[in-house]
Amino acid sequence: MAFNKVWCALTLGFLLPFSCAHTDFFTSIGHMTDLINTEKDLVVSLKDYIKAEESKLEQIKKWAEKLDQLTATATKDPEGFLGHPVNAFKLMKRLNTEWGELESLVLKDMSDGFISNMTIQRQFFPNDEDQTGAAKALLRLQDTYNLDTDTLSRGNLPGVKHKSFLTAEDCFELGKIAYTEADYYHTELWMEQALKQLDEGEVSSADKVYILDYLSYAVYQQGDLGKAMALTKRLLELDPEHQRANGNMKYFEYIMAKEKEGNKSSTDSEEQEKETEVKKKDYLPERRKYEMLCRGEGLKMTPQRQKRLFCRYYDGNRNPRYILGPVKQEDEWDKPRIVRFLDIISDEEIETVKELAKPRLSRATVHDPETGKLTTAHYRVSKSAWLSGYESPVVSRINTRIQDLTGLDVSTAEELQVANYGVGGQYEPHFDFGRKDEPDAFKELGTGNRIATWLFYMSDVSAGGATVFPEVGASVWPRKGTAVFWYNLFPSGEGDYSTRHAACPVLVGNKWVSNKWLHERGQEFRRPCTLSELE
Repeated sequence: MAFNKVWCALTLGFLLPFSCAHTDFFTSIGHMTDLINTEKDLVVSLKDYIKAEESKLEQIKKWAEKLDQLTATATKDPEGFLGHPVNAFKLMKRLNTEWGELESLVLKDMSDGFISNMTIQRQFFPNDEDQTGAAKALLRLQDTYNLDTDTLSRGNLPGVKHKSFLTAEDCFELGKIAYTEADYYHTELWMEQALKQLDEGEVSSADKVYILDYLSYAVYQQGDLGKAMALTKRLLELDPEHQRANGNMKYFEYIMAKEKEGNKSSTDSEEQEKETEVKKKDYLPERRKYEMLCRGEGLKMTPQRQKRLFCRYYDGNRNPRYILGPVKQEDEWDKPRIVRFLDIISDEEIETVKELAKPRLSRATVHDPETGKLTTAHYRVSKSAWLSGYESPVVSRINTRIQDLTGLDVSTAEELQVANYGVGGQYEPHFDFGRKDEPDAFKELGTGNRIATWLFYMSDVSAGGATVFPEVGASVWPRKGTAVFWYNLFPSGEGDYSTRHAACPVLVGNKWVSNKWLHERGQEFRRPCTLSELE
């Protein structure tokens, strides 16, 4: 409609989107901890500045008190006071020299140290895109874990150590960010929360008129004309001269009148709704399963299938290193077979891997099926680094351990990838292996397809962060010091589509993992092909 364009033009006249540069602080807790230290340093610098200003004011105050007493005495008997030659000399000295010194003290800028520190630290500050990314992460958590705005605003999350809450202004900012993304559903939720907190008496710089302006437009965009009119009326009660609201109100009344007369054709909108519904039907089933599994609401395995899951001591098929000291292994799922190894990586090894990875952490990438090259993607939100065996004996030892316990050759595997998931960090449903329509997925490696995945959990997660398999309903929860392993390909080399999996958003806490993708090349005699396609 023409009105939509007009309103967008008018509204965007003051609701401008952010300018962006790309740093992605929000994708890694590891990098965000550096920001905590930066802010602490700035607070120390600010306190030093306050002390310097207080010291300066104390000196000026002493001057004022001394001169106040002196001038009070002198003005009572000026001639008698100046009759003393010392008083006459000191008056000349004060006005010629000391008042000049006081002027210099008053003009002295005590903020140089603080401003200099700010200038140095500013280059490490997050930017608009980081703030937007963190906001989107909150919205993602809200959707995935079915959190209402009031719960999130009050910080009532499971497993939190340091409870925090969102002010009405914070809620308003979240709504604005959703608005710039044309996400009117979340715009409505967060503008309503901001309004609710203001109505409850919260003192804030957030303006109800602005909130209602955003809110009425977001509601209108979602098709609720009646509610949009009610919100606009409330806006006009606060600001009767609001030009845009008055214009919108006239338009609403016009539309409502046309609807009552039955002149408004709904054919186009019905077709559009049907088309949207079809798209939703295509999209939602996996998404719903994924989110349900993330919340721990997935399919429950039947008792009969559960009976086939065991725990055991495993020696890597009589591997010499593990005959006398087998490792603990337990079955997580039957089809696809997912096994977990317990106490398989020590705390010391974890810390070494993390320290090696931290300086190199950058936005995690995925293989572009068209180009075969690595690229960032909105559905993978984390930071990762790659570690080679020759860099550290710890990494080399880990690689050897994976080879011994899987029986697969790691010489053709990819390097150990270390990932840290930040605020709302996730990796949406995906396959680790290259499918038939992606013939060039790993061409540049020259080692064939990804035959298997080994995944270390290097931290516990307070809430969220599960690895889920939507196709089969499996949820694997992070447990520090453990690792899970599964085959991506059948022995025939065909892809096992039931291994489609995802990393759920981290709700509370910090998630560190590392993984090893093992490839086909070199496994010809270690895992021979079968004649059946799906075996």
